[in-house]
Formats: sequence, C-alpha cells, structure tokens
Amino acid sequence: MNKPKSKAVFICQQCGKESPKWLGRCPGCQEWNSFVETVVTAPAHTATWLYSEENVPQELSHLTTETSPRLVFPLAELNRVLGGGLVFGSLVLVGGDPGIGKSTLLLQASSAVAEKGDRVVYVSGEESSQQIKLRSERLRIGGDRLYILPETNIEVILGRLSELSPNLVVVDSIQTVYLEEMTGAPGSVTQIRECTLRLMRWAKRAEIPVLITGHVTKDGTIAGPRVLEHIVDVVLYLEGETFSSYRILRSNKNRFGSTNEVGVFEMSGGGLVEVANPSEAFLVSHRDGAVGSAVVPTFEGSRPLLVEIQALTSLASFGPPRRIANGVDFNRLLLIAAVLTRRAGVNLSNQDIITNVIGGLRIGEPAADLGIALAIASSHRDAQVVPGLAVLGEVGLSGELRSVPQLERRIAEAARLGFKRCLIPDALSKLTSSVRSIELVTASTVAEALRSGLVRQPRK
Repeated sequence: MNKPKSKAVFICQQCGKESPKWLGRCPGCQEWNSFVETVVTAPAHTATWLYSEENVPQELSHLTTETSPRLVFPLAELNRVLGGGLVFGSLVLVGGDPGIGKSTLLLQASSAVAEKGDRVVYVSGEESSQQIKLRSERLRIGGDRLYILPETNIEVILGRLSELSPNLVVVDSIQTVYLEEMTGAPGSVTQIRECTLRLMRWAKRAEIPVLITGHVTKDGTIAGPRVLEHIVDVVLYLEGETFSSYRILRSNKNRFGSTNEVGVFEMSGGGLVEVANPSEAFLVSHRDGAVGSAVVPTFEGSRPLLVEIQALTSLASFGPPRRIANGVDFNRLLLIAAVLTRRAGVNLSNQDIITNVIGGLRIGEPAADLGIALAIASSHRDAQVVPGLAVLGEVGLSGELRSVPQLERRIAEAARLGFKRCLIPDALSKLTSSVRSIELVTASTVAEALRSGLVRQPRK
C-alpha cells in the first residue's frame, strides 16, 4: 500500500503563492515576511474523473434562463447592496475592521430571517453561546428558529448543517474554522482555502445561502484576499470611522448584481439602524456658509448623496508642508492643491492642508474635485462659502472644469434638501434645462469658480 508523500513548501499568507524555499519578500503581492513553512501531503492514489448526469456538457443555445430566487431580508439597505436579496446557493463574504459591526449586522439579519419563519444556523468560532446570548439581549432578539453552533471543525459544522437543513447559514469567522486533514493553524492560507471551498460546494449542492465573515489586514483588505475573494460569489465591506456612528456597507464583487450600490447604517445602542435618507443624516450638523466647508452632491450606486467636505489650511511651522486626506483620495488632494497654486493664485506651497469628509464616508469620484478646491481656498483666504450653495465638477490639470455624469439627479437632490444655488461647470449648463427649482451658477475654470463661490469676510 502506497503511503501519502509529504513535502514542505513555503506559502505566502497574503496571496497564497507557493515557493520551494523561504523568501523575504513575496514576488506576487510584494509583502514582506509573509512566507510560512507548510507541510503538504500528496494523495496516495491518482484521482479519477467522476461522471454524473448533473455535470453533462450542454449546448449553450439549448439552456434556458431562469430567474434566480432570492432570500429577501427585512433590511432594505442590505437588500440594495446584495442586488435585491441573497441568491440561494450563493457564498457571501463580509469583511471589515474589528469592532465595526460585522457580527452585529449578521446577527440582526439572521434574526430577521428567523422571524419570517425560516430556520437559521449561526456558526460561531470566536464567541461562545453565552456571549452571543448577551448580545442578542442587547439587540432585543428573541432567537426562535435561530440556532447557535459554537464549533470550528468544518467537518462537524457541515454534518450539523446537513441534519438541520436551514434556510440560511452564517459562519463567523472563516479564519477560525479548520480542517483536521490539512496541516497549518486555523487562519492560514491552506486552511482558509480548503474550508471556503467545502462551504462553497455544500452551499451549491444544498442551494442554501451562506454568509461568512473575514478578518481585515492592516492595509484594509481581507486576509488572504486572492484566496477568498476569487472563491466567493459576493464580497461586502462594512466601512466607517471608529469615532463615527455611521457605517457604509459596500459591494466590491457581486456575481448577481451591481457593485456600485452602498447601504448606510447608523450604530446605536440597539444595533445597526437603517438610514432612510443618508443626505439629511450627513448634513444634520452642517452650518450654511461656513468657512472651509463645501457641500457636494456625490453618487453612490444608483442614488445621489449629499456630503459635506471640510478643509483646513495652516502655515507649516516645521519641515515640509503636510497633506492629510480623510475620506478623499490622497493623490486627488495633491492634484487639486497643485492646480490651486499654479492656476488659481492660491499659494499653498507653505501650507499644511487637512481635508475631511463628514460622517466617515469615502469619496472616490472626480465630481467632488471642485468641492475640495472650494473648501481649501475658503480656509486659506478665510472667506465664507456662499450660503445655500452646492458644488460639483471635475478639475483638470490646466484649471478647467470638466463634466460629471448624472448631473440632473445630483442637482435635483440638492434642490430637494433646500439648497438655493448649485455651482457647476459651464459646459454642462445646457444639460440642466429640466431643473427649474434651483439657481445654476456656471464657471469654466477653477479661478472663476472661486470668485463665484466665495464671499470675502469683513476684517475686524
């Protein structure tokens, strides 16, 4: 009888790349000191192909399209990000920083499904049943038809799931689950990959949706990103600043829907609460006409969202001037500061610049460029922003203002929240004939926009 052969290889714990010897830096993901020695056991017998009626090749033209059934949650914001609900047989990965609210969100979602009459199994590898019970009491969750399984052995977990036949499964977290056949500690690349594959096969075969949580590394990505994100069907990130009560649920991958949608929640004493009107929530403390503050109609997914961008400039007292970007792209901040200095006469070469998006939201689209520029110039010149003004537009390197998509819907959202004026690029003025309830202020360059959007404060 042939015995299985074992060999030692080194595996990167970030991307899963294998190497016959230890390397200080991974050539795949460029991460330092990420290789860990792992013993790999080869199978004793050569695997043979298995044939069944389920995997018979079929001609594409003869296949029929059927609408995938979905498990709809009572949480509208969660359904929005998932594309209308959870597809049966799908594997969904939820990531986020420690303490951001992943377990709270999944426990609330599990309870909501159980209250509809479905059976839910919550597999906990990090907390005991008593700890989850304490959280459920804080969240005022009854727990009928919600089964807690404190287990980390994947074989035991799959056996229990087959016995219960639930309608939804939650695994918190995938880094704590292990397989006895595999070498390596729980959380290693080999363990995560094999356990995730087994959950995926079980979910597809049983047509039961599975939600799993994943830890986040120091750079903000899920541990083992190339291993996990390529296997699962949907990848969701729960974002938010620790000092802010707002949480943003964002989709980075979705095989059954759009990746542009976001859900907005607010963390309260009773758990995560949906924010029905995010624009009003983010502008609740906005002071109209403040110095160094601009309101920008951004677009998150399929809906417009008004956010407040603040900026502060200060004379650099020691060393080179610093640039701090909270909620905006750092490279866009450098670009806008350079354009203001060279094209608009705002000398920022000796100024520290700090920008911040209120509410912990992250803005990545160029449509917020003009709002950032107006906030910086307002702080530097100590000039008040024109009251009741919303700003949007992309800034070019020569100082020109460029077009932005979905202009009419952005302006309509600003008008709905009571803004009287909207500063937009001059090239887009002909596209807004349908918008009548708000005054449109146009500008072709950044310098012209600063003259229209700022009011000189009287000196005391």
